[in-house]
This record gives sequence, C-alpha cells and structure tokens, in this order.
Amino acid sequence: MSNRAVVLVTRKLPPAVEQRLARDYEARFNTEDRVYSSDELLQLAEGADAIIPCHTERLTAEVIARLPSSVRAICSFSVGFDHIDLAAAKERGIVVTNTPEVLSDATAEIAVLLMLGAARRAYEGEREIRTNTWADWSATYQLGIQVTGKRLGILGMGRVGQIMARRARGFDMQIHYFNRRRLPGELEQGATYHDSVESLLPHCDFLSIHCPATPETHQLLNEQRIALLPDGAVVVNTARGAVVDDEALIAALRSGKLFAAGLDVFNNEPNIDPRYKALENTILLPHVGSATRETRDAMGFRALDNLDAIVAGGEPRDRLA
Repeated sequence: MSNRAVVLVTRKLPPAVEQRLARDYEARFNTEDRVYSSDELLQLAEGADAIIPCHTERLTAEVIARLPSSVRAICSFSVGFDHIDLAAAKERGIVVTNTPEVLSDATAEIAVLLMLGAARRAYEGEREIRTNTWADWSATYQLGIQVTGKRLGILGMGRVGQIMARRARGFDMQIHYFNRRRLPGELEQGATYHDSVESLLPHCDFLSIHCPATPETHQLLNEQRIALLPDGAVVVNTARGAVVDDEALIAALRSGKLFAAGLDVFNNEPNIDPRYKALENTILLPHVGSATRETRDAMGFRALDNLDAIVAGGEPRDRLA
C-alpha cells in the first residue's frame, strides 16, 4: 500500500475518527450514512486498498470473491465478525481485523440496564406515563421481580461477560457461568463454573448472553434449553440475535415460562420479528450496546490502529484472518 492508501468507509463514523482518516488516508466517506447494497459496495471499492465496514455490511463469500484485487484489508468497526466470511477473506489474502476490548464496558452497562428494566417492568411504566394511563398507586401495581441476591447465569465469560459479572456483584448476585474454557481462579472471582449450557440453565434466575455468533452457537437458546430455565426467569441478550431461536423465545414470553426479556440484538436487524413489539414483557433496544461517545471513538481508533499497522507492513493487533 502507498503512504496515502485509499480507504472505503461504509458508514458515517464519529467526527474524531473521520478527521484522523482524512488526515492519514484518501478516504471515501459515506456522507449519507446509508447501508450500501453489495453492488454499490463493490463499485465503490474499485481502487481501494482497504475497507472499514460495520456490522451492517454483509461481506459474504460471494461479495469477497468479487472484491477488486486492490483490496488488501478489511478493518471492521465492530467486535463481532459474523458479517464477514473469514475463510473467503483468507483465501483471497485479505487481512481482516476487528475492535475487541474497547466496547466491553459499554456493552456490559447495556446488559445491566436491560436486566433491571426487564425485571422491574420499566417499559410498561414508562409507556403509562407517556400515554397518560397511569391511574393511581396500588400495593399490587406493576410488580416486578427483585434483582438483588438472585442467581445470574452468564453464557460466554469473555471480556463482556466478566465485566457483567463484576457489575452484578454490586447487587449481591450469585454468578454462574458457562464458557468454552474454565477461567482461572483470579478471573472467576468465586463464580460457579458449569461444563455445559444444559447444566448452567437450571441455576439462572437471570440469563445474560455474551457469546459470539458462530455456527456452533446458532439458535443456542432454543425451546429445549429454555425449558431448563427456572419458571419466571429473565433473559438478556446483548450478543447477537442469531444465538436465540425467536420462535422459542417468543413462545416462552407469551406463555409466562419467562417473566421477561431485555434485548439489544435481533435476527434480521432492523426488520425484527414484529411479535416482539407486541409483547408487554420485553424491553427492546436498537443494537446500541456500544453506543457511547467514548466507546465509538475508541472503536474507530482501534480500527485505524489496525489499518496503520497493515499499511506499514506490520502485523495488526486484532487480526482475525
């Protein structure tokens, strides 16, 4: 790559990030901040040395196979990478990076928000005030469930899961978790390890999902596994929608098997299953887990640090392929 490498930026990024891009690269910005079609992306990538996509762009094997030969790097503005076919990129010799670590705190904050909001029926109360339907106080009015002292199951004890556990200890919650590998004691901090998802679920008054979307985790939370949760449990998902079987989750929320769910991620975003919107016992957010000013700046700078290393002929810190 040349000193002024050409970089296609597929979405509008924070001002500080775009300023650094404009300073160091010949950047092609998306000033309209709309999702490019595959054909548009391929056309705009002509002559580009690198692409900085977000999770909204689907870089499938077919798209990667059609990328111009000039493209040598895909530096994703995301920690998740299920939108990129890594095997196809590797076959083309395209370096792929992501932005781990810098969004862990923000995502854990949203998980706590959803856990509390779902448990205390925040959506229903907020709606009643906005629609002027709050009639009076009653000793049995809008009763939720208490979080303090309850059992929290964490599905995926990576960076975000570990921070979620630390935050939950502030509510004296008992931490249980499943992870591909057991954590060392200094990271476990007294949490109870389970060697399978099935053994974890019966111990979850609250279940918080923090595992990546992979072929192995596709619809991991399905009808059979939801049945293993205690009656009246609360499910929180800030990971990826594909980890959840929508049919099974909606059925459990409708039947009362689950007390509530707090969801920040969905299948087929932004065109989510409309049945979620009709449920009273859900609190729904539009994939904003990392949406703080500090975090989005840090994500952009991390993506650019990776790109800088590639341009300089070095090894990027967060290489995936």
